[in-house]
Amino acid sequence: MKTLEDLKKIKEQAQKSVQLRQQDTAFTIKIALGTCGIAAGARPVMAAILDELEKRNLSNVMVTQSGCMGYCDQEPMVEVAEKNGMKVVYGKVEPATARRIVAEHVVNGRILDELVFMSKS
Repeated sequence: MKTLEDLKKIKEQAQKSVQLRQQDTAFTIKIALGTCGIAAGARPVMAAILDELEKRNLSNVMVTQSGCMGYCDQEPMVEVAEKNGMKVVYGKVEPATARRIVAEHVVNGRILDELVFMSKS
């Protein structure tokens, strides 16, 4: 940050982030970012999800992170929670499959059965 304009951009980004957390969202995507998740590649998975959401201009999705979910052999793990309470946890997610989760599950409402580790309603 070197100019007042840079500071204004940072402020605008922070305000958008706060608005996203306060709005009513249709989906919440949680990425497990414990040490096991990070070691297995969860950071690139999160980056892919955020990038895909931005490319599709989806504002009804909140992205959060958690620590270890307790199933280290399934890392990286991504949980997609719908407004109706349905939760699907995907295991062994790679960046390409993270993009598919956004495209198929979030946009088109189709659960990727071959990637599901567990689901809860």
